[in-house]
Amino acid sequence: MTTPALEARVVAGFRERFGREPEVLAFAPGRVNLIGEHTDYNEGFVLPCALEQGTLVAVAIRHDRRVRVSALDLVGSSIDAIDEISALDAPILPLAPGHWANHPRGLLAAWQAEGHAIPGMDIAVGGDLPRGAGLSSSASLGVALGAAFAAVTGVAVDPVGLARLAQRSENETVGCSCGIMDPLVSAAARKGAALQIDCRSLTWQTVPIPEQVAVLVVHSGVSRELAGGAYNARRAECGQAAVFFGVASLRDLGDHAIAEAPEGLDATAYRRARHVSSENARVHRFAAALQAGDLVAAGAALRESHVSLRDDFEVSHPAVDALVDALDAAIGVEGGARMTGGGFGGCVVAVLPIQRLGAVRAAASAHLRAAGVTQPLMMEVRPAGGASVRGFP
Repeated sequence: MTTPALEARVVAGFRERFGREPEVLAFAPGRVNLIGEHTDYNEGFVLPCALEQGTLVAVAIRHDRRVRVSALDLVGSSIDAIDEISALDAPILPLAPGHWANHPRGLLAAWQAEGHAIPGMDIAVGGDLPRGAGLSSSASLGVALGAAFAAVTGVAVDPVGLARLAQRSENETVGCSCGIMDPLVSAAARKGAALQIDCRSLTWQTVPIPEQVAVLVVHSGVSRELAGGAYNARRAECGQAAVFFGVASLRDLGDHAIAEAPEGLDATAYRRARHVSSENARVHRFAAALQAGDLVAAGAALRESHVSLRDDFEVSHPAVDALVDALDAAIGVEGGARMTGGGFGGCVVAVLPIQRLGAVRAAASAHLRAAGVTQPLMMEVRPAGGASVRGFP
């Protein structure tokens, strides 16, 4: 659930922008993916856990047909008004690509497309996730907005429904062809555990994080942006490979089905498919090792995952690779590190014995300072629960 500091800031911002009290507060967490990268939109397997940090949305109903949204974290941002009376009964269109208001507009459009009525609302949004870190601030925002809409309208929406709304917003309005993992773990996470999600059936099982295991997230110092063409291109390449193999998705390829490049398949598409099929197998290996407390096996899966993402999927970054190497050296054989998130910068996740945490943090700080990162961002992850809503006050 949200921290007192975040709640105080968002409520104060709502009062300042709209001159009244909010009626509903909805919080949704960010996430770190332990393993299973770029497998979700290939209907494969992932193993994320929710963070304590996330996005808080404050909402109050209006008695006219206007929706006003204020992004409290953007200095100088103005209220984005979705026009007057007819706007809520006609299609809600995006603004220019990259505009922050496309996120709330996308959720409103997705809500509308599901056949739900949109009331007039005042909405204030704030969060405590670092932007551009690959910790899913956008999915957190989408799930929080969806949960808030459900609360103020009285429409029952389960975690899968919230996740689908947020994904639809990203795909159709924001312009990012993301999968279901980020919004689903934000909606459905369980405290103290990761979720092993089957992204085809949208079912999951909890994988408790043992108390003697630490999860550390370290920012590489390089920000990233998922809505760019590189991420969408990877998804298209995976689709190309699936068509070649005659399968519904790359999830249907066995771990050893593509040990060698078949004649007629583009070499790039082959490498993308090889990553996805091997990464799905690593999710199961890692989950079993974590539950058994076998950090040697878990670390091996993490390290293999990073190599595959770097070489076969080509979504890493030199600064990320260097940070992974530094963390692996500090961790030793019990545990490991890899890039996490969509790639092209952002964060690294490390899993290690809790007694090594201080030494590994010190090694990460020293590496980042030497690389010119003056204010290193590190978070010890305490797996949190999913989205929550309550009335205010």
